[in-house]
Amino acid sequence: MTLALTVANIGIMPFSSPIYNIVNKFLVPLAVPLLLFDSDLNRVISDTGTLLTAFFVGAISTIIATLITFPLVPLKSLGHDQGWRVACALAARHIGGAINFVAVADTLNVSGGAVSAAIAADNVVVAVYFAFLFYLAKAGDEHESAAENIKDIDSAENEIIDLIQDPESMGSSNNKSEITMPSIGVSVAVSSCLVTLGGILTKLLLPKGTSSLPLTSILTVMSATAFPKFFSKIRTAGAAVGILFIQMFFAASGASGSIGLVIKSAPSLFLFSSLQIGIHFAILMGLGRFVLRLKKNELYLASNACVGGPTTAAAMAQAKEWPRSVLPALLIGMLGYATATAIALAIGPVLLRLPILQR
Repeated sequence: MTLALTVANIGIMPFSSPIYNIVNKFLVPLAVPLLLFDSDLNRVISDTGTLLTAFFVGAISTIIATLITFPLVPLKSLGHDQGWRVACALAARHIGGAINFVAVADTLNVSGGAVSAAIAADNVVVAVYFAFLFYLAKAGDEHESAAENIKDIDSAENEIIDLIQDPESMGSSNNKSEITMPSIGVSVAVSSCLVTLGGILTKLLLPKGTSSLPLTSILTVMSATAFPKFFSKIRTAGAAVGILFIQMFFAASGASGSIGLVIKSAPSLFLFSSLQIGIHFAILMGLGRFVLRLKKNELYLASNACVGGPTTAAAMAQAKEWPRSVLPALLIGMLGYATATAIALAIGPVLLRLPILQR
């Protein structure tokens, strides 16, 4: 995205192109189901233990943090009517991940420049926050880690080893699924069917002009939960293609963005993201530790899953020598993918009703 932003602003790439519209209109909707093929809610509920509770607290903390932060930092530097949209997109990212940011940004018609600026600022804040979490978490303190009821430790360790070696394989099934031309074809075909069905149902059930992405996400999660064996066979290929499409979206957004806008809006975006994540952490620790009496390392891991997604959470569990938490971390991260888009879109109408404190 940064490279596309740079080359567009020096005149090598155009600021607008029909190709960018194709990416936004066709590839982004396909990417959402592709990255949700492993969202088996039955497995999430059965295999995550108390880490699931910690994740719910983390998601609620992000919602509250967004509602507190937006009146203080309304992001007016992004332009007319863009601030609340970006706030929703960042809320989605800090509950699920980049896929949810993309889905919300596309649904709410966030401008390419605002997307570029928000991602650039948020990436820096998130990197600092991850370092903070790693500093707080106790390495090897297994009794402080989550999901002690997970029986197959070796399976969890092998899962994260495969994940690190192959970042596209963001799954939880032990059944290996290879990336082949047939698996790619099937995954794209299934995603196309889900997108088409989501579009039809959106036109039938929802007001005119409503994006089909939220309903498509719900259909994908329902399908992955109902037919986990089938989707486990195409999850790796689906994730690989989905990540490619997401990267193309970021490139298209960067190319249509303005370096001037990024520089102009950077201070407010840094402040917004820092406050949002800081309040998220404070509420998470207050509710989780002192009210629900959850373990500290569970809360750190749940926060990582909210802010970073399944891969960063699982990598943290492995790095901190919590083998029984690796697989649950992956699963709650996938739950974030499955739910963050709908949650963030529901926040939008609330943000529009809040009094803005910064005039």
